[in-house]
Amino acid sequence: MNYSHAFHAGNFADIVKHAALLAVLGRMQAAGTGLRVIDTHGGRGLYDLSASESRRSAEAERGVARLMAAGSLPAPVLALRDAVREVDPGPGVRLYPGSPRLVADRLRAQDRLTVFELNPREAGALAAALKGRPGVQVREADGFEGAPALSEGEGGRLVLIDPPFERGDDYARSAEALRRIQARRADATVMIWLPLKDLETFDAFLRELEPAGAFLVAEARLRPLRDPLRMNGCALVIASPPQGSEADLRAICSWTVEALGEGGEARVWTAAC
Repeated sequence: MNYSHAFHAGNFADIVKHAALLAVLGRMQAAGTGLRVIDTHGGRGLYDLSASESRRSAEAERGVARLMAAGSLPAPVLALRDAVREVDPGPGVRLYPGSPRLVADRLRAQDRLTVFELNPREAGALAAALKGRPGVQVREADGFEGAPALSEGEGGRLVLIDPPFERGDDYARSAEALRRIQARRADATVMIWLPLKDLETFDAFLRELEPAGAFLVAEARLRPLRDPLRMNGCALVIASPPQGSEADLRAICSWTVEALGEGGEARVWTAAC
């Protein structure tokens, strides 16, 4: 796989995904029980925004750089900015934490984190970034295949499915992974991140999820979905979200669209099947 998230780290989609992940994680931890977090596509865990990949795309400049310079922020977005500042005190922002680092920094003694990454170079960087962290395991393996087996057992389950969607079957494999996880653990909280390019692709994916039951859908459309060759926004589909997640997602998507968008809209709704 040739995809490298280093080109996209800290962009608007990371803001949506990571702010939502922190919000859901916090609400699940507030329940007090032990929690196992599973990340299917971990990347390298920590990104240098001064590197050539990031500078070439300039996506971080239009994303996290604006976040760090913003004034008043809704609480779930402010939590992400605080998390970035823990990693990079500033001024400005050079280091951006990926989802494994964000979760690892917030694990309690009773929590566990398993991260999958199939790319050997990225997996090596991820293992180095999380080395010595108690309760953290990095696996150089296919997260679609590995995540369902870890869904069983005691404590809560939070699964993040966020492939790069550069392969044509990533949509189908994400839906299948959700079904396999729910077959083993019906109450698992599963977050699927996906890009928004056109409505036809998005609607087809949601139809594929219909057998999985009701789920929460959050869309951050930066611009109207008219050009299928362009990433016009992103979405999160969450099965078994903790109470309060809808308000969190509405605040996250609304801020992202208003602060970073170009005439788009934020939509948060429940798909009841």
